[in-house]
Amino acid sequence: PGPTAQCSMAARMSTSRTAAGGMAAQSRAWAPSLRSAPLARTRVVRVAAMQGGVPGLSPDVRTMIDQTITANKVVVFMKGVPAAPKCGFSNTVCQILRSMNIPFEGVNILADDRLRSGMKEYSEWPTFPQIYVNGEFVGGADILIDMYKSGDLVELFEREMNS
Repeated sequence: PGPTAQCSMAARMSTSRTAAGGMAAQSRAWAPSLRSAPLARTRVVRVAAMQGGVPGLSPDVRTMIDQTITANKVVVFMKGVPAAPKCGFSNTVCQILRSMNIPFEGVNILADDRLRSGMKEYSEWPTFPQIYVNGEFVGGADILIDMYKSGDLVELFEREMNS
């Protein structure tokens, strides 16, 4: 995916704002339908042995990333796992998603150096966590936090989780 397609969701969401009434009232309207789903799954990804020892986005890493974001509505490429995040930003993203009852797939980028370096190239985003919704790159923790505070994240999940 190119940078325009990847960032289009974040750009759309940053321009729309939620009407008064607050996040809590809105999240109650749609969250109950998701309560029966497991909130977080963990995937440890190990890509086949590196050819030539050069990190980057190899075809096998690209394929694994494509398959992961296609197979799951919400994916968080993070440091650690949802049950035990290894950085504060990954923990914050997991807490936000859990508070909204959003099921998500957590992928531990620390499990494979090729995955970690490949993700940076794939998304053209230098930091982790990286959040994908319905195959589209949303952004990192800072964007997710801003969207949560503004109410844009509720709108995103109302629209995308039902599609």
